[in-house]
Amino acid sequence: MSSVHDNAPIGVFDSGVGGLTVAREIMRQLPDESLIYFGDTARVPYGTKSKDTVIRYSRQIVNFLLSKNVKAIVIACNTASALAMHKLQQEYIVPMIGMVRPGAIAAARATKNHHIGIIGTNATVKSGQYGKYLRELNPDVTVVTKACPLFVPLVEEGLIDDRITEDMVSRYLREFDQYQIDSLILGCTHYPLLQNPIKNFVGDNVTLINPAYETAKSLRELLKEREMEAESGHTAEYHYYVSDMEDQFLSFADRVLPCHVEKVQPIDIERY
Repeated sequence: MSSVHDNAPIGVFDSGVGGLTVAREIMRQLPDESLIYFGDTARVPYGTKSKDTVIRYSRQIVNFLLSKNVKAIVIACNTASALAMHKLQQEYIVPMIGMVRPGAIAAARATKNHHIGIIGTNATVKSGQYGKYLRELNPDVTVVTKACPLFVPLVEEGLIDDRITEDMVSRYLREFDQYQIDSLILGCTHYPLLQNPIKNFVGDNVTLINPAYETAKSLRELLKEREMEAESGHTAEYHYYVSDMEDQFLSFADRVLPCHVEKVQPIDIERY
């Protein structure tokens, strides 16, 4: 096998800042890879938008990332993965990877009683994509879903270990009790940051599935398979772009990422 190296960056995009949990996993698992991150902070949240709108936004972002010569694209947003990925893969030749499939595969592997819970935004839950993949992997699976729209603002306000958050976790998740789920997919990029309060509530018998972690793992396999990995020891560069609210982005990035973000560049995404 020839050892072809490709030091071009990987494009990562999300409706806002939550996708930084995916960027964090890529930095940890693929330390030689450069990243270009785009957060659509002007038009967040995607979870309440129609499918057509999410596809249009995602298309503009892919065009922007391709203008930066990315070699692959990670859709670090569960909503865009569920609603737009299939269409984008038909329209572009750049390899693309979303959140839904890796998360579903991990949950199907983890479950013992085939009762799987999924929490996410309204759009992700309504799309039914996680359930669709899970049933393809195992037709006998019982899938229980719950939209948890208030988790995102709580995370962005930094209220991770807060009484309010504990109350919301219990309010949203208590109905899972009756279904005896043993795996729970954190189907929104913000939710891994609430891992502690969620774990405290659901207990040790429920395995939490973090699609951000699984997506980085799938990306590593994809790059290897296609011989697109960066050279070992290549100095990775990280560049960040947003459509609005640079200050909020920087303060959130500092809480989430393993490295300090010096600057983020605002761009007019509508131009793409």
